[in-house]
Amino acid sequence: MEHSADNNHNRLCAIRIGIDTYQESVVYMRDDCHICRAEGFGVQTRVEVQAGESSIIARLNVVESDAGVLPPGHIGLSKIAWERLALTDGSEVVVGHPAWVNSLSYVRRKVFDRPLTSNQFHAIVRDILKGRYTDIHIAGFLTACSNRLDIDEIAHLTHAMVDVGSRLSWPGTDVVVDKHCIGGLPGNRTTPIVVSIVAAAGLTMPKTSSRSITSPAGTADTMEVITPVDLDLERIRRVVREQGGCLAWGGNVRLSPVDDILIRVEKAMDLDSQGQLVASVLSKKIAAGSTHVLIDIPVGPTAKVRSKTAAKALKRVFEQVGARLGLVVQPVITDGIQPIGRGIGPAFEAEDVLAVLSNQDGAPDDLRRRALFLAGKILEMAKSEAQGRGEDRAVHLLNSGAAWDKFKSICIAQGGFRERPPVPAYRYSVLADRNGMVKAIDNRKLARLAKLAGAPNAPAAGVRLLVKVDDSVSHGDCLFELCAETSGELKYAQTYLEQTTGMIQFRPS
Repeated sequence: MEHSADNNHNRLCAIRIGIDTYQESVVYMRDDCHICRAEGFGVQTRVEVQAGESSIIARLNVVESDAGVLPPGHIGLSKIAWERLALTDGSEVVVGHPAWVNSLSYVRRKVFDRPLTSNQFHAIVRDILKGRYTDIHIAGFLTACSNRLDIDEIAHLTHAMVDVGSRLSWPGTDVVVDKHCIGGLPGNRTTPIVVSIVAAAGLTMPKTSSRSITSPAGTADTMEVITPVDLDLERIRRVVREQGGCLAWGGNVRLSPVDDILIRVEKAMDLDSQGQLVASVLSKKIAAGSTHVLIDIPVGPTAKVRSKTAAKALKRVFEQVGARLGLVVQPVITDGIQPIGRGIGPAFEAEDVLAVLSNQDGAPDDLRRRALFLAGKILEMAKSEAQGRGEDRAVHLLNSGAAWDKFKSICIAQGGFRERPPVPAYRYSVLADRNGMVKAIDNRKLARLAKLAGAPNAPAAGVRLLVKVDDSVSHGDCLFELCAETSGELKYAQTYLEQTTGMIQFRPS
């Protein structure tokens, strides 16, 4: 560390402020702090904070000395900064200027559209993980790379993202399968069903999934309604060894940890880079020890991928990068014109998953058919079944109850099985104001409505969709239910509903 003052003078007592700044380390110092004055620190300055052998680069926020927030001689740390330094109450830290970040010169090189080597990507990714890049630096890197990475560069970036995190391995298992959906399709909760079918077929599928970033629910949010998902690496290994698969949250096990940092900044920029998307997906699959990966690419006017042309281009990139990395990658282009199932939000999506797996009457047929199709493709890709026979095997495993038994066994191994998701306290029915046929359903607007109602943080919040494209409806029929856990969140979502048109479009019947 480079300090312009002696370390003894640059020491402060650490306090856990408890502010969640997500992946960005933030520290809080008094405006009369002797270190701020001596070192010239001000608001938004980047500082290096050291505790023993550990150090982070953090953004500084300055607190008024008479506000009563920080006692003299103390420094406050955000939640992620505290965790990264593994501090305890009363710990002393040393604060000073960070060293110059040499890898920024590689970012400038990419700004001028010059290719980067594997070593250069590794240097950038290591510095991002260590907190040496501000959000502005990360945004510059992402912008410089946006749709300007060739196949070799995407492979280099993927390798770098894997190498800085943890990795799972499965000795004695030649084929380890996984799947990923590109997203943008509310209710498309096929993963728990696919994992259960594939594991029941005797394959290994260590599925780690994300929580929601911008959607009403991620797979981990939905599964958390049913079973614990916050597993450590050893627990994941044990569950997979016993059951052949798992359905865990990936954020606790540092598989491609830089990915979460990049995604946070990408979302803030509303930037959707093909190269970064491919590196993000494949880095997590490699880190999980996968050898065969199925990629679901839904296409629709309000899905994430909006045209067949764009989907085919993305499919080729996945295939080419996968080949560079020694992965068997099979992308499939699927229908993304409308939400899947009836539920949008953790509890409602969990209801749909449980209904399909337990073969309940009235289970959403579109979710069932989609999951069977994807599971069949995985069985064929892994050569567990001959081409054209995978879906038949998947149907048998689901209909026989084998997949349902496997799902329950996985949940119990992860810490427990809850068959009854929570129910919302407040509901509001949205009725058809005319006769007609459903012409289109806007995925993005329905997803936003579910989020405004409280999903995914409120597990029982969201939307229950009661119609599909081409359904006939009569005036007064219920199109969907808007659900919330508090009256305030319901009213908040209703305000958006009143101001929004085109969520469900009709044509004359």
